[in-house]
This record gives sequence, structure tokens and C-alpha cells, in this order.
Amino acid sequence: MEESIRVAEREYTKEEVLKILNPLVAEWFASKFRDLTPPQRYALIPIHNGENVLVSSPTGTGKTLTAFLIALSELFNMAEKGELDNTVYVLYVSPLRALNNDIYRNLEEPLREIREIAQKRGKEIPEIRHVVRTGDTPTSQRQNMLRKTPHILITTPETLAIILVAPKFREKLRTVKWVIVDEIHSLAESKRGAHLSLSLERLRELTGRDFIRIGLSATINPLDEIAKFLVGYNEDGSPRPCLIVDARYSKRKSIHVVSPVSDLIYTPAQEVTSKMYETLYDIVKKHRTTLIFTNTRSGSERVVFHLKMLAKKKGDIPEDSIAAHHSSLSRGVRMDVEEKLKKGELKAIVSSTSLELGIDIGYIDVVVQVGSPKSVTRCLQRVGRSGHRLHEISKGIMVCVDRDDLVEVAVMIREAYRHHLDKVHIPRNPLDVLAQHIVGMAIERKMNTEDAFKIVRRSYSFHDLSWEDFENTLKFLSGSYGELEEYKVYGKIWYDPTERVFGRRGKYARVIYTLNIGTIPDEVSVKVLTLDRKYVGNIEEEFLERLVPGDRFVLGGKVYEFVKSDGMTAYVKPAFDQKPTIPAWFSEMLPLSYDLAIRIGEFREKMFQWISSGKPREEIKRYLARECKVNSAGAEAIVSYFEEEYLVLKSLGSKKFPSHRVILTEKYRDEAGRIHHVFHTLYGRRTNDALSHALAYLASRKANSNIGLAIHDNGFALIYPPGINIDISLRDIRPEELEDYLKKSIFNTELMKRRFRHVATRGLMILRNYKGHEISVEKQQLNASTLLRVIKKWEDFPILKETYREILEDYMDIQHAKEVLEKIHAGEIEIIDVGLLDTPTPFAYNIVLEGLSDIVLMEDKRALIARFHEELMKKIRKMSLKASTT
Repeated sequence: MEESIRVAEREYTKEEVLKILNPLVAEWFASKFRDLTPPQRYALIPIHNGENVLVSSPTGTGKTLTAFLIALSELFNMAEKGELDNTVYVLYVSPLRALNNDIYRNLEEPLREIREIAQKRGKEIPEIRHVVRTGDTPTSQRQNMLRKTPHILITTPETLAIILVAPKFREKLRTVKWVIVDEIHSLAESKRGAHLSLSLERLRELTGRDFIRIGLSATINPLDEIAKFLVGYNEDGSPRPCLIVDARYSKRKSIHVVSPVSDLIYTPAQEVTSKMYETLYDIVKKHRTTLIFTNTRSGSERVVFHLKMLAKKKGDIPEDSIAAHHSSLSRGVRMDVEEKLKKGELKAIVSSTSLELGIDIGYIDVVVQVGSPKSVTRCLQRVGRSGHRLHEISKGIMVCVDRDDLVEVAVMIREAYRHHLDKVHIPRNPLDVLAQHIVGMAIERKMNTEDAFKIVRRSYSFHDLSWEDFENTLKFLSGSYGELEEYKVYGKIWYDPTERVFGRRGKYARVIYTLNIGTIPDEVSVKVLTLDRKYVGNIEEEFLERLVPGDRFVLGGKVYEFVKSDGMTAYVKPAFDQKPTIPAWFSEMLPLSYDLAIRIGEFREKMFQWISSGKPREEIKRYLARECKVNSAGAEAIVSYFEEEYLVLKSLGSKKFPSHRVILTEKYRDEAGRIHHVFHTLYGRRTNDALSHALAYLASRKANSNIGLAIHDNGFALIYPPGINIDISLRDIRPEELEDYLKKSIFNTELMKRRFRHVATRGLMILRNYKGHEISVEKQQLNASTLLRVIKKWEDFPILKETYREILEDYMDIQHAKEVLEKIHAGEIEIIDVGLLDTPTPFAYNIVLEGLSDIVLMEDKRALIARFHEELMKKIRKMSLKASTT
């Protein structure tokens, strides 16, 4: 850890804190709180002393008050002295509008109560104003903010970037003394974080001095990187100082893994599913309020539907006390659910990811996760939503009905108790975000390019940006690629490379900037309306294409029948008492983190060592119960799974077993004659995405034919058409060739086309809104496809370069894929091939099924696994019989 980034070691007492506070604020605080929470003990006095502070601690540990208390105290000091100007002193930024509204409400109470104390003491104090300003704020309210400026401004990253160029309001930001970034972990891992980091550097330029930065985060790792992300760098390249308050483990936790049945192979699919819903229902019944997380929106809808059916059947839980909450539901529906939850009117709420962040949803007894949350950090963030107060235990129950999930979650819980967290991935040098900010800077004033470059490189996200990339972005924005004008791509700025200055071009520059800012791409979603035009929610375009009149699906926990579609609108009628044909949503599955994948690989190695050395089963099961908190049915399922893989590989003569140091490869011919070439690369989906695409590219060249791909967190399969069988290995890719192969393999894909549209709109090459006219996503996509063909010849073109970077670094994980290839070539990772099999090995079942998903329905997957299993067991029995007779 660099010297300027240090971890807080000194705790302060409540008395020490009260002494430094404004007397009125101190009186209020003393009357409300018996003692300081861990973040408050470590952070309040350093913030008072002007230090930048990053606070990482679970929900319910007083983080928000930690961030605001010193600023409130100083604002009341200023108010008492009559020094409060009509400007902004505190800037609070969060990723969620809902969270902003919570903060607004949470500040109302102390501001009102402290003024009441003042009145009792006979003091008349001017009002300390706080306001939320987001994209939803009406123009009249924005105008009012100029007359009565909020002293505390609550906003989002996108709105901050807009007000930095608002001619009059930007002047109100010169006095900012404190900047609070909430939920910083969720911002850091996306381009919204890179966007915010540049806005903060531009704000720093505007104030002409450093302000105090306070970052609030749930469980995250590594904290020193997040601290550097929060504070950025000095002109000399050294990180600005930051104090880390690490209170991640200040709340006790109780997390358990549950499998509803011990035999996940032969138990019929329907029975496993109904046992799972019975298990969930039982948990809901025993607790006051249960928050259930699924990994997809369709999962949320399925769980709500089945829980309501059980509630109807059993009659001991009201049906309407179970609700869904996810991003495809209308804002009104979501807010209604949140309100009911706060009032304690709901028994169970089922969410995909929309309730992960710290919006105030009242008291939660227990968090249930269906399937794997895919990372230790996400697991702890989700479980941390329960037991809202500091002294309460955060309680989590992980319910798994798949053996790979079971192993994954067992290792995840063990790592959570050992405090081993996954590393966050923070995007670096996104040139589309840079393009937006260069236009923003040009609108502010005519700028020297070296000065602008220095400002940009003070941001953590752009600290190692090259001058070449910076200048190429300037050239693109200033219209240096003349032939693009034929395609209506015009310069947004002017740039003089001789004088090294740039500035705004045209009278519409500010309008274009403010209407097109932000990093969240427009996705094509289809509105769902009832026949009387009542809004129900949204589905994805690809899903609409599959629907035929009469199909029934669940949305908002209710069943609707599809009637017809008109453009981007689907019309439905209620079909509440009928069974749905539930949608397969297209929301991307969460990828397994690389760090956790490696731990699971190490766990595999340990399990195979124990089994081959004859360690008693009961002893292994006791280990799983003690260290991994797995119930007896789950422990039985895990041990059986490893025993089967061990026996199969042993019967094939293998002396090595798959782990983080051994990649097993096998081939399986399916009934259609296709060969599935399976690679057991347990490195997570993002790394496997990179490895598999490069290998498929080589295999396609070798076979002179298209090769199919099935990608899973635990490995991948190349799928060869009937009549083709190729011998290819990961050894055939040299680490330094990987990037080139990947670029060639992805250029003509839907992924490239879609991501190019996202990057081109972010980089203001394609506009989403021109002079107040919305440009449809379909039209944006058509423009993107044309432009991609035009610019593919310019390798250094910033928008093309960024599209590749985003796919290879953020969507895939080229870094860890290179690492795996380096270890293969250095002999640190062995590759063991067991040849062509007529049945895949147990560890390959889910990877093979991934490749059969176009022809195998979910219900039939279990039947296929059972068939694979039966064939394998017969083979093993034959082998052992043969061995005993010789």
C-alpha cells in the first residue's frame, strides 16, 4: 500500500467527537445515539481534520451519518455566524435516484431537530437547504435552485456532469468543501465510475483547491485501489492521501448452504423444484420479512409465482404479501413495493439485482439466495441487507439445486468466513467516456491541451492514459476524419494542434452534450400494455420475437396472455388463474469471479486428494458442514459428485484430476453426431469467454467450417459439426497472440455490433437525442452498423479501439486468460486429455448441456443428466467387476 493511502488505527470516543462538534449538533447527537458505531469511531475526527476518508462497512452501521455529521456541524457553525452563502458546500453523489430520495428524507430529520434545539435556546438560525437534483427534476425547480441554492446538493454522476457546464449553476459549485460518493463499489466497476472520476477532477479545477472526499462502500476489495479511485492523483503522479476505515466485518453473520434434496441426479426434476419452493416457503413462514435474490429477472418472476401458488394452497401467508422487484417493472410498481416493505406489509420480496444497493427498504430478517451469487463480495453485500442494526446478525441462506452451484457456494461461504474477498475490476482508460468529457471541457472554456491532459490523468481511471490516445480522441471529436461527414458525423469541438488548444464548436454544442451525456446504454425494450392500455412492465425485444398469440408469461408476479404486438408495444390480457409459459429472460447471467474460481479449483484438488487417500466420507462431510456451512443433504450431494468424477477418471486410466493446476479435456459425440470438445477450465465465464473465442477461431480455420461454442463458468466446449473432429489444444495459443485472435474472432459478431453502438453513443459519434428529438435505438443501431464498416480500416480510431477494449477487458477477461496461457506454456498448469467418450464425465454435464440448450428444454435437462449418469455408473460397475475378476 502506498504511503499516502493508510488504514485507520486510532479509535476516538463519543466525548472526543462531541467536543469538536457545533454545540447544537453535539446536543442533538448525544440525545439520539448512545454510542458511536465502528465507522464513526474511526472516521469522524479525521474528516473534521480535513482528511479524505473511505469507509467500508455493512448496511446498518451508520455510514451515512458518518459522511454528513462533520459537514452538518460546520454548516451550523457558518449559519450561526451568518456566513452561509447562497452556494453549494456539500455534494452527495450516488448511483441511484431512489437512494438520493432516501438521503433527502434522512437529512430532513436532523436538520429540523437541530433547528428546534436552537429555537429552544433562543437562537434564530437561517435554514440549511438540501435538494435532490437529477434528470427527473423539473425546469422550474432547477431555476429555483439558482435563487435559493441548496447548501447540500444530492445528485447522480450524470447530473453532476451536466451542471458542470450549466453557465450560471456551475458558479455555485466553486464553494464545494465536501464530496460524498455513496455506493462507490458499484460505481467503480463500471464506466459510470470512470465518468464520475473525471467530473470530480473537473470540479477540482473549478474550485481551484482540494475538497474533502468521503467514499462509502459495502464489502469490497482491494480497499487501497478503491481509495485511489476515490481521491485520484496529484500533479506529480502520487496518489492523493486517503484514510481507509475498514469496518467490513463489524457485523456478525450467519450464512448456511441448503440443498432441498441429497440426490440431485435421480430425484425427478419436478420433485426437486417443488422441494425448493417448499424450502423457500418454509423460510418465509418462519421469518417476519424475507428478501430473496435470484440471478435473473425470470428467476424472480418464477419464485414469486410459485410462492403465491403455495400461499393460496396453504392459506397461512396472504398472497399479496409476496412481491417481485426488478428493473423491468415500472417505476410506480417498484416504488409501491418499496413502500409496502418499509411499512412491514410484505412477508417476502423477490429481486434480481435491483435491491442489492443501500436503498432504505426497512427491516429484513433473512436474505435467501437461489443459486450462486457468483462472488464472495456479492454474497456478503446481499446477506448484509438483513439484520439492519449494528448489533444484529446478518443472516443468509443459500439454496442450491445444482451440483456445480452447490460446490461453488460451499467454497464461497468458507471464503466469506475467512475474509477472502474477490478483487473488483475497474475499467481503465475508456475513450468513449473521455470523449464526453473533452466536449464538456470545450464547452466550459477554450483550453490548452496539456492542461486538459493533466486534469484527465489526475483521475484514477485515466492515470496511465497515453498522449497518443488523448490526441486521437481530440482529432476524432474535431472532425479530422473528413469522410465521416458523409455519414452525418460532425466535429463537436475545434482543435489547433500547432497552438495546442481546443474549444467548443457551434451553438448547439452545449445542447448536444447535455442531451447525450451518460454511460448507461439504451437497450431495446418492449412496453407491455393491457388491452385497455394500462402499463404492466417491459420485456426484451428478443423475447417478443418468440411469442405467439395465446402464450402466457409472468410479469410483476402475475400471469398475462399475449394477444398481439404493434411496433415496440406488446398487448396482453390478464390470465391470473392459468399456468404460465414462463419467459426465458435474456438478462446476462452474472459471471463467476476469477478469484473465487481459483479457490474452487484448489478445493477440487483437496477433495480428490482426500478421496484417493481413502479419507472416510463422514469426515469429509463433517468438514463441509463445519467449514462450508452445508446442510447434510448438500454435503452428501457434494461428496457423491466428487466420488463419481474420481471413479470415472480412474476407470479411464487418468492419474490426474481437474483442479486449478490441471485442465482436463474430453470429447463427447451427441445423438446428432456433433462432437463436444470440453475444456475443464474453471476460471469463470469472463476468462473462459476469451480462451474459448480464441480457440474457436483457430479451430474454424483448421476445419474450414463454423465451430459452435458453449461457455460456462467451469469450462467451455467447442462444438464440431457432424463429420468434423479436430485435435486442438490451449497450448496452440501463445499468450502474445491472444489479443489478435480475439479481435479477429469477434469482429463480425452481434456482440461487436451492439457494443460498438454503445461506445459510439457514449463517445457522441452517434447521438441519442438531437436538438430535443429522440433517435430510436433501431436507428442508432443501423447508423452503428454502417459506421463500423467505414471505420474498420482505422485501427487507432478511438471508438473502434474502445469497443475492442470494452469487450476484451470488461466483458471478457483477457488479462487472466493471458495468465492461464502463460502458466500452461511455463508448465505450471498441466493439460490432461481423456479422449473421445460416449458419455461425458460428471463435471462436463453442465458444460455439454449449455451447448444443447437450443434443443433441450429445462425440464429435460435433468432427465438427460440422469441418463448420462446411468450410463456412466453401468460402465464403472463393469470396470470394477472386471478389475475384481482379474
